[in-house]
Amino acid sequence: MRAPRKTGNSKLVKKLNKEEVLQQVIQHGQISRADISKQTLLSRPCVSALVDEMIQEGLLQEVGMGDSKGGRKPILLEYNYQAYAIAGAIFEGSILDMAIADMKGEFLARHRKRLAQPANGETVIEDLAAGLDRLLAESGIPRERLLGMGVGLQGVTQRGSGTVSFSPSTGWMGSPILQTIESRLGLPVIIDNDVNMMTLGEYVRGAGIGHSNVVYMYVGTGIGAGIILDGQFYRGSREAAGEIGFMMIGPVHNRPNGASGVFETNFSIPGIAQQAKGFLSDLQEGSSVIEQLMLCAKQNSEAKALLQEVYRHWAYGMANIISILNPEILILSGEMVHVDDEGVKQIHDWLTEWVPEVPCLEKAALGERAGLIGAVHSVLEAFPFARLLDKE
Repeated sequence: MRAPRKTGNSKLVKKLNKEEVLQQVIQHGQISRADISKQTLLSRPCVSALVDEMIQEGLLQEVGMGDSKGGRKPILLEYNYQAYAIAGAIFEGSILDMAIADMKGEFLARHRKRLAQPANGETVIEDLAAGLDRLLAESGIPRERLLGMGVGLQGVTQRGSGTVSFSPSTGWMGSPILQTIESRLGLPVIIDNDVNMMTLGEYVRGAGIGHSNVVYMYVGTGIGAGIILDGQFYRGSREAAGEIGFMMIGPVHNRPNGASGVFETNFSIPGIAQQAKGFLSDLQEGSSVIEQLMLCAKQNSEAKALLQEVYRHWAYGMANIISILNPEILILSGEMVHVDDEGVKQIHDWLTEWVPEVPCLEKAALGERAGLIGAVHSVLEAFPFARLLDKE
């Protein structure tokens, strides 16, 4: 219970009182005017006047009757989560995945596009702008009701400076990408590494719920990890923590360029597909390399040997991570979600042999939605609900 507002500029006092009311409604989910008055120590007429005004502004809505405590049943209020919207975007390999969501993080519209290759920074931002226009049209959300966008980018992102210090695929090497995106879209933007966004999604809505020390390991066109320690992201001194694709796992001599690390050159999707091309020549774009390899391994000894090699080398990376960070849970994502129970058991058995404490191994629960959920949540996390009062 807070002390009532007493003195000061009348407009400022009114705004502070509205903040109190809004916080109570959001905190309780559903609450009556009378209970707001009790919690804030504001008078009932004051609360009623503020609530009526916030209903007119679209921030609050009446949702039915509560339980009676001896008199008339009270009318319950809740925050109108459709009053404003948030956008999210993830660049994952050659795919741009976007969504627009309400203030609960529930998707209202979604858009996926395959990007032209090779990608470059300018065309990627134009794709982002065109995708946002399409989402706004499909959802019917006016642009002025959009509070911001979270964007997951490949490479090493410096969130404070708004730059990407390492992203050979787009050419964003130290450029002020945040400023460029905000200028093009005309709204606030939060950038982060794509795997960090996926990690956040699983942490708040997926396999990471209830855990404070989480490592999310992703295998796709590259290999990366998101790290949460004691409930906080660990990013490192230059925000490059989790770039596990640069671990020295596998042969060093076959790196086509310096953009990819040794581990991901050998055991990301392209690396595995390259090794499997002799017996997976008909691999369809978008299909799972691991699923096809498991099928082929039933009749082909080379495929079986490669599958075991992939599992073992992924396990090497996990052992390195576990021995340093000692997480509660290690979430397997990307291509690793296709590993069958036998394969997961094999990896677990190796880890049991190699490290003293093996965390829980869980497959990612959110699939391709994880990054978008994380991108949307990054804005919700950064945007104080009290600022909604400034929008009116």
